[in-house]
Parts: sequence; structure tokens; C-alpha cells
Amino acid sequence: MYSYNLSDDKGIKLAFRANKTRDEKQPQFSDQIISFLPEQENKILVQGDFKIANTPAVYELDLTTLRKKQIQRARADVTSWFADRQGKVRIAKKMDETQFTYELYNEQKESWQTLFSYEVFSEQSISILGFDKDPNFLYITALHEGREALFKLNLTTNKRELIFSDDKYDVDGDIFYSRKTGEVAGFTHSQLEDGIAYWDEDLDKLHRSLRASLPKDSFEMDIVSTSDDQQKYVLYVSSDKTSGAYMLGDRKRGDLTFFADVYPHINESVYAGKELISYKARDGLVIEGYLTLPVGYEKGDKLPTIIFPHGGPMARDYAGFDYWTALLAYNGYAVLQPNFRGSSGYGYDFLMQSIRGFGLAMQDDLQDGANWLIDQGIAQPDKICIGGASYGGYAALMAVIKHPETFKCAASFAGVTDLEHIVSKARYFTNKDIVRKQFGTNSDKLEANSPVNFAKSINKPILLIHGSDDSVVPIYHSREMEGELDDEDKDVTYIELEEGDHYLSYQPHRIKTLQAFLDFFDKHLKND
Repeated sequence: MYSYNLSDDKGIKLAFRANKTRDEKQPQFSDQIISFLPEQENKILVQGDFKIANTPAVYELDLTTLRKKQIQRARADVTSWFADRQGKVRIAKKMDETQFTYELYNEQKESWQTLFSYEVFSEQSISILGFDKDPNFLYITALHEGREALFKLNLTTNKRELIFSDDKYDVDGDIFYSRKTGEVAGFTHSQLEDGIAYWDEDLDKLHRSLRASLPKDSFEMDIVSTSDDQQKYVLYVSSDKTSGAYMLGDRKRGDLTFFADVYPHINESVYAGKELISYKARDGLVIEGYLTLPVGYEKGDKLPTIIFPHGGPMARDYAGFDYWTALLAYNGYAVLQPNFRGSSGYGYDFLMQSIRGFGLAMQDDLQDGANWLIDQGIAQPDKICIGGASYGGYAALMAVIKHPETFKCAASFAGVTDLEHIVSKARYFTNKDIVRKQFGTNSDKLEANSPVNFAKSINKPILLIHGSDDSVVPIYHSREMEGELDDEDKDVTYIELEEGDHYLSYQPHRIKTLQAFLDFFDKHLKND
């Protein structure tokens, strides 16, 4: 976390830094803000592990002087802290092997008491969203009839009130606050209209007036932020055919002014949006996904096709714009993003199929998606490839191993290739027991589902791209995969991004990767 003072010319400074005279060490993560302290203009609360690695204390940071003052000492096993709306540190989250415990501070007894405790990946899992303005209430998500739902927890009685649930999807959003009142103003959830529900009457009135005045052509709106009196605001708008834009509003003047496009050159002439689709996997399970087609596509056209699984795998794809699929569709491809089993958003049982599920049924879901596109008359059966990033890169490589009859080539950015290596290296990290529970420790099974062990049997072209400084999936995975394929004299292209990370944060790396994916697919799907 850095500080940039607009009123002087001293440039950027490290904002939350170690004091060497006190034998402090710079934290691995120094941007973990736990409160913006609404009542104190130039101070925030930040947690950092300056003394004991992975055991943070909480500090008040003065944004003017960049001096920090410890207000909550570090405690054994505590990995994160939560503050209420008044800026008091109230909750500690502890991790002991695979057990998580939340403790609440009791001011009267001046002691910490267990609020809830659960085993990782269990049905008792809890996520804290934030405190109410009244510090006796806390908003959380927890399972309700098999899906994540929004609850309000009374910290005095420990009773939960169900606020919102969706009988088809997990609640996947967050709460947000009114700048004017300090109260919780509503919550977000991807399946709601505009993805948001307002409890604050003033913001709800503003939202309804904007909805009535803006075009109704599939526009989604989000009031991103407001002034303290909620008279000025930033509005984000998007549609099925745009990448999104920001506007500035002034309620007193009654005007709304365009501010910036997310991607200025993306419009309906080059992007047709995504279509929500569903298909049945071979065991009958319904899989949802998003299909992106080129502008001007007409029913009956058969297209070269890319299956593009997401990373995670405990994540999911949404209907919004993303540069991967938009670029491929612009260049004539049908692109399917399946939310295969193991994806988040579809309930506990669906999500848990990713646990020790690498290379198994969740892999078959991708081939079933390709076959569905063939049945729909969209995909050309002999012109289907697969690509992805992170877990998606792993799935792409496994696809040409497990289903070579379907996929003609595979492209992986920052993909996992060696599950045994992940489990082995986990012993150096605090989450080692969680990793072992997620992947298992059976060497035979880990080997059987690691692409690096199947170089000899791969007979499809492979593209591997990886950043040298990737701290999420180490570059070892792509280097080893490339080495094994090269030893077997296979068709492999390897690109290493110097000082590149897991997220293509550096724009030239992003452009280079996207161009390489496009060139690779064009070569093997269009130029034969």
C-alpha cells in the first residue's frame, strides 16, 4: 500500500512500513485495511504482521504523517481482524490447521469469546460481510437450504435473522453503506435486477429515477459512490453490448455527465454480449455457462470454437464483459465459459465437487459443453480448442489428455500442471493442511491427474504462457510441462513473461498473452 500526496511533489511513499529500529520486518501484505474510521478524516486501521509472520496486529495509521500506532496486539493463530463501524476491533479470525474460529471481544468481561467455529469446506462455514451501524448486529453469509444466504446476527443473543436467500443460487454479493446515514444501505447479488437491492430510501429513490430515465435496453446500473450528502454520485452503467461506462451525477442540478468508458473502443459494432445457456452433463447434472458469439452471427452458422473454463476452480463466470472472450468472439470464434461442477454460486453440494475433483467429472463437464455446442449446430466438430488461465489452464491441458478426440489444441496461461508438487510445497505454508484436504495426499491419484506426467501421450499442439514472478501458481508448473513435452519432441510453444504476475497486471504482458492465444488458435483452427 502506497501513499500519494497531491499537495506536494514528494511522490509515492510506502504507506504502511516497518520500523527497523524496532526490529520490525515488512509484511508480505501491507494493504489490509480493516476500517476507514468514518469519524477520523486522516486515519485508518490496518493489520500487519511486523513482528511474527502470518500473525498480524492492528495499527492506527495516520495518513498525513504515515506513522502507525498499535491498538491491538497480535494473538496466536489469529490471521485477520474485523472492526465495527465505530472503528473498534471486535472480531478475531483464528486458523488452527483446518479449523476456523471467530472470536468476539466482550468489553464488559474484557475477554474474547467464541462466536462460531467450523471445519474448512464444511456446511458450517461462515463469511463475515460487516457490522451494522448498531455494533450489536453483524451481517454474515451462511448456508440456508444448501445455498449461501444473507443473515443478520444479533451479537447479544447470538440469534440469526434470515434477510435474503435465493432458491437457485448462492448469495454472492456484499452489503454496502450510506455515506449520509452510516447505516447499511442494501446488498448486492448477481441475480437481482441491476444486481442490487436498496434499503436506504434516498438511494432507492435515486436508483428508481435513474432507471426510469435511462435506456431500458438491458442496462445495468450501480451507484458506485456518493458525496456525504448523497447529492453527487458516480454511476456505472453497462449493457449486453458494452464493456461499461462511468457517469457523474448531480441531483441538485439534475444532470448526468459521461465520465469514462471502461474500454472506449468496445461497442455493439464489435461485441454482441454473452448469452446464458445450460446443458446436461453425461450424468444428468445441469451445467450453466455463458456463450459469446461474433457480431452478425446467424443461426445455422458453424464456427470454430473455444471452450474457456474459468480459474479457481472455486469461482465462476458471469454475464459481464471480459477481454478474453470478447477478443476471441471478435475474431470469429464461438466461446463457451461453462460453470462446471465445483464452481461457486450453485450451492454447497455443487461447489464441493471440486474437492479432490481435479481431472474427474468437472473435467468431463467441459467435453459435454463442447458436445452441446455441436448438437446446437454452432460448433464445427473438427475445429474445437480449449484455453484458460490458472485452473482453466490446468483444465485445458487435461482436456487434450482425457478427451483428445474432442479438442484439437490447448492453450494455458499460468496453469497448474503438477498436483503432487502443490501438495508437497504446501508444507512450507500456513495453509498446508487445507491444501492437503483440498487435493488429498494419495500420490497415485495426484499423479494420475497431473498433466506433467502425460507428455508422452499428448499429441495435440500446446501453448504455455507464464509470468516469472507468479506467486499464486509458481512458474515451475509451466517450465516443467514445457520440458517434458520438449523431451518427447511434442508440438509445444512456451512464452515466459519476465517479472510477470498471475493477473497480467502489466499491460504489455496482457497484450502479448492475448495475441499469442489468438495466433495459436488461428493457426490450428483456421489455417489448416
